[in-house]
Amino acid sequence: MNRRIYLSPPHVGDKEFEFVKEAFDTNWIAPVGPHVDLFEKEFCELTGSKFAVALSSGSAAIHLALILLNVQRDDEVICSTFTFSATANPIVYQGATPVFVDSENATWNMDVSFLAEAIQDRIKKGKTPKAVILVHLYGQSADIDPILTLCNEYDIPLIEDAAESVGAYYKGKHTGTLGKFGIFSFNGNKIITTSTGGMLVSGDEDLIQKARFLATQARDPAPHYQHSHVGYNYRLSNVLAGIGRGQLRVLEERVKSRRANFKFYKEELGNLSGVQFMPEAEFGRSNRWLTCLTIDPSRFGATREDVRLALESENIEARPVWKPLHSQPVFKDCPNYGTGVSEEIFDKGLCLPSGSNLNGQDLKRVVKVIHQVCGG
Repeated sequence: MNRRIYLSPPHVGDKEFEFVKEAFDTNWIAPVGPHVDLFEKEFCELTGSKFAVALSSGSAAIHLALILLNVQRDDEVICSTFTFSATANPIVYQGATPVFVDSENATWNMDVSFLAEAIQDRIKKGKTPKAVILVHLYGQSADIDPILTLCNEYDIPLIEDAAESVGAYYKGKHTGTLGKFGIFSFNGNKIITTSTGGMLVSGDEDLIQKARFLATQARDPAPHYQHSHVGYNYRLSNVLAGIGRGQLRVLEERVKSRRANFKFYKEELGNLSGVQFMPEAEFGRSNRWLTCLTIDPSRFGATREDVRLALESENIEARPVWKPLHSQPVFKDCPNYGTGVSEEIFDKGLCLPSGSNLNGQDLKRVVKVIHQVCGG
């Protein structure tokens, strides 16, 4: 049996181990410590964020952002539909309702025309949305300027879900730094990882300080344990922050490797009939976290699922793109605005192995299988 090729495995090195060892040697094992402070500082320096708080996950970051925006029961929050469920779940945590907005073909991200339709229609129905959560999908920045302009026009705060786009840019600015809040994920499958973890950033220092307070069980400043607010156990540990500090130092190398994977796949598969790759907009740089493509079975001669199963038979992991949230059973009753662009991409879309530690032989194995399916 051939060695397993994973979709997006962790890729760590010696520097991460050095920082983790330092945490053990100094006994800073708790969810506070020098690595946490430095991870936040270095992340701000890398991304251009003004203030940041390191958290246990990207989901925790979204949840705290919604709490700080006073999202409550029976409120509505607009959300990209073409994303992982973790984007919308925190809306439900607050007792609010997600309102889903479809994608555009140019970036696979939120379509501003559908966003405008959703905002105007919800206002007519007496439900001005409390926030908009915009996802930068698979490391490709959405077209933020028109979306931010629209949000500002209606005084609706924008949360950028940049969980998949660490190292991606929009018009020279790092994703996640243009809205009211930006959230990032360092889950094990992301372009850089802390095993599990996330970051909440904002230009508002007071909001980040409130997030830090809530994330550490909202303990009041007293010698005893006193609590005037409901808090959460959302802080990142000093050990994992050490991993994150090491990962920040190789982020550009990881982006370079992922983009090289995409280039190889496009050169080897781009001429196959019915194959189209996720576009890269001219206004920014995608980190190409995952290389994604669509397969038109009427032209290719096989379906996306045929290709996925053929790869799996050769011990190669590939996955369909995200199933739109408005078509998920748990969200089936939520409002949705669009024309089915994301559904069509889902029907044909596939994510190929994209790890920054793939070698040339791995990439050739993947391409060979796809050629065989096409030829069959």
